[in-house]
This record gives sequence, C-alpha cells and structure tokens, in this order.
Amino acid sequence: MSTGSLPRIPRPLRAVALTALLLTGLAGCDDKTDDAKSAEGKAPSAVASASSSTPASAAPKPSTSPANDGSLKGKVVVIDPGHNIHNQDHPTEINQQVEMGNGRKECDTTGTATNSGYAEATFSLDVAHRIRRILQAQGATVTLTHDGDRPYGPCVDERAEIGNRAHADAAVSVHADGAPAGDRGFHVILPAPLKNGQVDTTPIVGPSRALGERIAGDFVRVTGSAPSNYVGKGTGLDVRDDLGGLNLSKVPKVFIECGNMRDPDDAAQLTDDAWREKAAQGIANGISDFLHG
Repeated sequence: MSTGSLPRIPRPLRAVALTALLLTGLAGCDDKTDDAKSAEGKAPSAVASASSSTPASAAPKPSTSPANDGSLKGKVVVIDPGHNIHNQDHPTEINQQVEMGNGRKECDTTGTATNSGYAEATFSLDVAHRIRRILQAQGATVTLTHDGDRPYGPCVDERAEIGNRAHADAAVSVHADGAPAGDRGFHVILPAPLKNGQVDTTPIVGPSRALGERIAGDFVRVTGSAPSNYVGKGTGLDVRDDLGGLNLSKVPKVFIECGNMRDPDDAAQLTDDAWREKAAQGIANGISDFLHG
C-alpha cells in the first residue's frame, strides 16, 4: 500500500472493505497477480470475463453525488481512455520505447478483448464519453487524452503530460483487464511512492489514494460489482510503480480496470450498454466526491 495515508478512512473505502468482507465466502481472495500483465500493455486476446456481484442484502445505498447542479464549475478533469482501436494498425509506432519514470516501456499496446471480439479500446472510449457527459453536466471542464481520432496512441508518457498540462484536479485512466477466466471484479490502480532524478510521485500519492478510494466505493454502490478476487486482496485497490501514466503524472491520477474481459460473466457486463452507463456513473460519482472534498 502507498505511504500517502489519510487522517481518516473515507466512507467509500469503508464500503469497499465491507463489501469485500461480505463476499469473502463467495469470491475468495487468492491474491494472484500476473507480473507480465500491465494496465498499459496487454496483448490482444480472445475470451470473456466474469464479475462478482454484491449480494442484494449487502448492496450499499446509491451515491448521493449531485448531478446537473454546476457544483464542479472551475474543476478540470482529464479522462484517459485506455489504448486506441487503431493501435493494431501501427505496430512499429506503438512498440517504440518511451520513458516511464523508472525505466522505458512500449509507447502503447492494443489492449485486450472479449471472446466475441469486443475491444478494450472500444469499451474504454465509450465509458470515457459517458463520464465526460456526466461531469460536464455538473460544470466540470473535461478533457480526453484522445477521442479515437488519432492514428495510434497517445504514448503513455504523453497521456500523463496531457493531464499535467491541463493542471487537472483529477485524472482517471479507464481500462478493462485481460486476466484468465475465473478472475473477476474491478480494481483501481494507485501510484506508488517514487522519487528519482526524473520523477517525484510523492506529492500525488495521498491525493491519488483518496481519489481511488472514492471511485472504488462509488463503483461498488452504482454497479453492484465486487472488488477483484485476484488483485488488491479484496479491497479493490492496488499500488503499482510500473505504469508511466501514473509515474509521470503531477496531478492526482488513478487507473480503473472495470472488469475482466476474459471471464464470461464480467464480459457479459462490459458488453452491456446499460451496465457501461452504471460504470461511468460510478466513476463520475467517485471523481465528483473527491473534488467536493
């Protein structure tokens, strides 16, 4: 876990912890992690995914985050749709190595896909559009790192820089995972403390954790999905230092893996229009809660 602790445990994190506790007997917490897998780099694959559902009796109450009230006027949010559907047509460009703060990494990857061929890049852009609509209705200025209008990318370093240049109050990278079938649920990735000649994440570690906790809590409430049973030990929170999009960020930023595209049950949700609207609402509510303090 990150060293950026908060003086109190926010309500959303308590909801996540409670949900995880209630689901222990159903989903288990085997804490399997795939070191070869990265939220910024997952090879395309076929198969779908299964997401744990919160029991109706344990489902937290819906978020009371305001909507359409202009309360976020003056706030800047950057939404980073994971990958780009055109990356597959530009292997040379996306395989170029770029700086990631503590080493070098591919510019970008193609992302994963469900067994039916529904691409992570398509999912992430769709959810990003929905988040933008919800937050703009609250008065926020929302910028996307790309809108499917680029030939490839942007590269992971540029994705971070877009948030930095915008002086974003919050930045969120939207993804769906590509883990083995049977691995289910969502998780939120937080930046690790990292300080060297190139980068210093220490100023954003605490605020990013607060952002991630609120998103995780609201995602549970709105979607009914459970925290991951394979990453984050049932909390839905995971700290990593191998993602350039986090390492190079100078503003509070997190990644969210909304589910596992390679498990049939999760894939059924990720490909469902109504569920994607809930996912976007949960993420937007978490951002709004964070920005309201």
